[in-house]
Amino acid sequence: VCRSNKSPWVCLTCSSVHCGRYVNGHAKKHYEDAQVPMTNHKKTEKQEKVQHTVCMDCSSYSTYCYRCDDFVVNDTKLGLVQKVREHLQNLENSAFTSDRHRKRKLLENSSLTSKLLKVNGSTTALCATGLRNLGNTCFMNAILQSLSNIQQFCCYFKELPAVELRNGKTAGRRTYHTRSQGDNNVSLVEEFRKTLCALWQGSQTAFSPESLFYVVWKIMPNFRGYQQQDAHEFMRYLLDHLHLELQGGFNGVSRSVILQENSSLSASNKCCINGASTVVTAIFGGILQNEVNCLICGTESRKFDPFLDLSLDIPSQFRNKRTKNQESGPMCTLRDCLRSFTDLEELDETELYMCHKCKKKQKSTKKFWIQKLPKVLCLHLKRFHWTAYLRNKVDTYVEFPLRGLDMKCYLLEPENSGPESCLYDLAAVVVHHGSGVGSGHYTAYAAHEGRWFHFNDSTVTLTDEETVVKAKAYILFYVERQAKSGADKL
Repeated sequence: VCRSNKSPWVCLTCSSVHCGRYVNGHAKKHYEDAQVPMTNHKKTEKQEKVQHTVCMDCSSYSTYCYRCDDFVVNDTKLGLVQKVREHLQNLENSAFTSDRHRKRKLLENSSLTSKLLKVNGSTTALCATGLRNLGNTCFMNAILQSLSNIQQFCCYFKELPAVELRNGKTAGRRTYHTRSQGDNNVSLVEEFRKTLCALWQGSQTAFSPESLFYVVWKIMPNFRGYQQQDAHEFMRYLLDHLHLELQGGFNGVSRSVILQENSSLSASNKCCINGASTVVTAIFGGILQNEVNCLICGTESRKFDPFLDLSLDIPSQFRNKRTKNQESGPMCTLRDCLRSFTDLEELDETELYMCHKCKKKQKSTKKFWIQKLPKVLCLHLKRFHWTAYLRNKVDTYVEFPLRGLDMKCYLLEPENSGPESCLYDLAAVVVHHGSGVGSGHYTAYAAHEGRWFHFNDSTVTLTDEETVVKAKAYILFYVERQAKSGADKL
């Protein structure tokens, strides 16, 4: 219908092929159109067979039922689903063989390939690798591409020694995954390491993160299935589970010991969250000071909260701008969002503070200070919010700097920081396209060796700074600028 070659889904009733719901949702529309006659007629066994409810992803060979709104594990008595799977695999293998020679010739010809570009007069390889969409997995791909371009974080995992989880001929090879496959011996760190190693090596245009997604299903039940997920929620789960697994053993050696031996991450820069420090807390970890003042007796309560990212509200006065042509009022900036987060706030009736001096809940004020800034400052703009029974998206454009984000004015003790220790430069941006959290599409912009790239699942294109700053950011990754004399910090 839409001529898209992304995420093709084949109907297992009539064999028609449509795009998945993360593209234009024509596979779902095909199912819905088949339901129309059922509203006026009583269900019969004959009509039941032509409901067009079950389809298969032609890329990952996973079977999905629209009526159940879930993926299907079991097969028919005759094993028809597996036969379709094998047929699609044979088609893909034959197409791959015939295309291999043609693709090699294209790569040899620099004038025809988009993988080559001119920089300062000389031709260099693009080397960027995309991530295949396994069925609404753009939320995962955008986060993985962003993290892969945070150099310190990525290099740590790529330098870890490999762990062989399975032995035998099928080690590391899976054609498709379902939650019925029993394999508890999985490692998120290992599959994350393999995925990062596959990116930026330039040997392929797109990598399929099937093994990583399988591990995600095993240890993060929230992300099972092929429905659209929230990229920020996935990032938090991913970092938390990496942090927990890194605290365990590694070939008889504690991973925290390996971290301590890494000179780039000294112990003084670590922020502990849930136990020992790891590369996750060493790079993303910061500390907030939360001050609460009782408005009745004036008692002040302070506590320190570690964080891996900051979730910022888009101030309500900027939320009414719906169209590009509507220029009424000032433009919302990232500084407005940060100021709203750290400004003194009076807690409402539902958030009354239990004052230890008054011995009861009282009206109070709250203020956040940043006690310690992280090496990588991750800022999440709260674009999704509940209104009545719906979760709406705030589509307001928020202006953000590419370089020199100054965080000094939000520090608890700014006088103790160096001249450049509070300056941050943008490394990556995750963007949500669409209107709802359960729909739409995620892409990412990231800087690599001084050039900006746009990561749209398996497609990676070179872009420019002007395009990046126009993006309606959802998650921003800022890297601490290193002082010129502080080479030892790198």
